[in-house]
Parts: sequence; C-alpha cells; structure tokens
Amino acid sequence: MNIERVDIAIVGAGPAGLSAARMAARAGGRVALIDDNPRAGGQIWRQGPTQAPAAPLRQWLDETRSHAKLIVMNSTKVAAAPGDKRLLLERDGAPLVLAYSKLILATGARERLLPFDGWTLPGVTGAGGLQALVKGGMPVRGERIVVAGSGPLLLAAADTARRHGARVVAVVEQAPFARVARFVASLALTPGKLAQAVALGVACYRTGSVVVKAHGSARVEAVTIRTRGRDETLEADRIACGFGLVPNTTLALALGCLTDERDGAIHVDGAQRTSQRDVFAAGECAGIGGMELARVEGAIAAQAALGVAIDARLERERDRWRAFARRVARTFELGADARAMPSPDTLLCRCEDVSIGEVASYANWRDAKLQTRCGMGPCQGRICGEAASVLFGWPRAVARPPFAPVCIDTLIAAGELTETRHF
Repeated sequence: MNIERVDIAIVGAGPAGLSAARMAARAGGRVALIDDNPRAGGQIWRQGPTQAPAAPLRQWLDETRSHAKLIVMNSTKVAAAPGDKRLLLERDGAPLVLAYSKLILATGARERLLPFDGWTLPGVTGAGGLQALVKGGMPVRGERIVVAGSGPLLLAAADTARRHGARVVAVVEQAPFARVARFVASLALTPGKLAQAVALGVACYRTGSVVVKAHGSARVEAVTIRTRGRDETLEADRIACGFGLVPNTTLALALGCLTDERDGAIHVDGAQRTSQRDVFAAGECAGIGGMELARVEGAIAAQAALGVAIDARLERERDRWRAFARRVARTFELGADARAMPSPDTLLCRCEDVSIGEVASYANWRDAKLQTRCGMGPCQGRICGEAASVLFGWPRAVARPPFAPVCIDTLIAAGELTETRHF
C-alpha cells in the first residue's frame, strides 16, 4: 500500500486550512493539504463553473505555487484514522496511507437542518446547500426562492442566488427583531462586517419568523411562514432553510479529541492544541466564528505545530474575532418557534425514512437507532442526529469509519491497517 510521509498534515482547504498551509509551507517542511472538494477554497471560497477564485484564494494560489514541498490533495477523502499518526485516505479511487508528525484539523462545519412539514420535497435545500449548488453551476435564473432559518449565512445565500438571476421572495430569520437590531448596531465595532451587511441587505428580510410547511406535489410550489402566531403562504420554486452551523468534528472524535458539550466544538488551548498530542484544530471545527477568525486560528495552529512562538498580533486579532463570534451566537440562538416539534409523520431521518413519531417514544439516540434504524444511512446521523439533539435534547450522533463512502479496496486497506496495529 502507498504510504506518504509528511511533517504536517492539514485536513480541510477552507480559510483555516489554507492559512495554516501557507504558514507551514513557508517554514520549508513537507506539508500535505487534504480536502474532499475538487478545488481548494472550502464553502467560503468555493470555485465552480460560474464562480472564479475569490481574491484571497487567488493570492494563496500565487504565493504557494513555488512551494515544492506543499502537497495539495484535492478530491481526497479521509476514510479512517487508524492511529499511530496515520490517516487512511482515498485518492483517485485508491487507498493511500498518510503518515504525519503533526496534524492540523481544519474540517470546518456542517449546516444544521431542522425538519419541517414537507422538507423532503425536491427543491428544499439548506441555505448553505443552495449557495454551494449555485456556485457549482446549478441554474436558478427566474426562480422564486425563499431563504429561511437563522444566522448571517441566510443573507449570503440570498445574495448568491440573486446575483445569479433568482428572485428572492423572502429571507426568513427566526431571531427576533430586537436582537437582530442590536447586533447590527454592534457591527460598528467591526467596520468590515458592517460593510458586508449593508452590501447583502435585502428589503424582504423578516425577523421573528419560521418556515412551518413546504407545499407541492412533485416539487416545491409554496411555503407557509409563521410570524408571531400568524401564518402566511408564499409561492416559491425553491426553499433554502438552514439554522446555523455545527462544527464538523467527525475526525477529531475518532482521534479522541475532547469536544465542548454545549456546541460540540473541538476543545483547544491558546495555541490551538487539542487534547491529543501533536493534534491541533482551527476554524469552524473549533468553534463557529467566520472566515476572519478561521484564518487567524489557522496561522496560530501552524506556528504551534512548527514549534515557534505565537505572534502576539495574531492572538489579539483572534480575541477580536472571537468576541464577534460570541455576539453572533447570542443574536441567532434558536428560539422556541425554531425548536418547535413538527407533526409526528414528518421525516426525521431521510436516509432510512424514519419519522419523528417513530423515534419520539425512545429515551435516547442509541435506543432510537437500534429500534428504528434512524441514523444508519449514508450520513451516519450527521443530519438527523443534530436535529434530534435540538428537538429531543439527545447527545449528538458520532459517525464511525469509514467517514465517507469509499471503494471496497479502501475498506480492505482499513481492515489491514487495523490488524497490523493490533498485531
């Protein structure tokens, strides 16, 4: 089996991973940057047929092109973490073992999707999901789109759709007006964010509102929105609904890293070190905080992995953006309407067609999974497990290896690695 050896392995090529890779590559060591997307950039700087590289990504590509020891592994899946400072990857359909001295996790976040009546109709996606699809080339010109859920991502998704010719009927935010207004006023502390908010602002922005039902036969035709107990139905061709982000900690948990019980983020110290030796974490997987925080955390993690002193300016910048992240979290904390239980026949687990009514009688995730197969589909509970955590208060689901669908050769390699380690 092929074995690649590096000094520093970085998983995730979003803002945090790119920042860490640039810092580590400058030091001259052998660095691997691993990402399952075909191009670097992550969700923030996602490239596509209609989406040219953003300016920061173009700068990164220009600056790192000359670093011969930086190995960029696009379209590469992390299948398992067999231990002994090794990762089992699948690259170009073939298994590959990556041996590292230091590991930086920059695995980003997933969108939190909460079920509502009709959410499985074609035409319903997450807010971030819509943004990714549009950037990937999906045509939306002329479509009527409702963007709903919670958080700043709603405006960004609406703006992306609008710039590609869609008609944004409404942006539906669950947070109440007073909280959103205070947050907007606080943006004076971060002028760059204020400018972004002004640029993304839309006239159809509604606060204190939630989507309660998607209507349609073959696909979405309309959506019902509830505002302070009053329902209104709007015609729509597409609904994009996401309730914030959840740290992607699948690999961290497999490595034994401690996570925060409150938000599930990887626990790190002041140098972005996790609870596991020689493993660091940066960006959204270590706490939802946005692009600016991710970039500075990535740089700090690289400095710590290199064993050099942490730049005090980076620490001050991190403190500033963490304060901003706390304001975002307070503003867009899910309220009672967003957490309201849908009807019993609404699907919770879309992979295995398990309804909310079928799992409601169980005391915890494990019992529900054993009795109903909830969470046993391809997503391994990443979507329904988070929804169950919100709706029922259950601990979050933990994915098992392989962490992504892989070829049989990769599964065989995983078994061989496990046997070798035990031997």
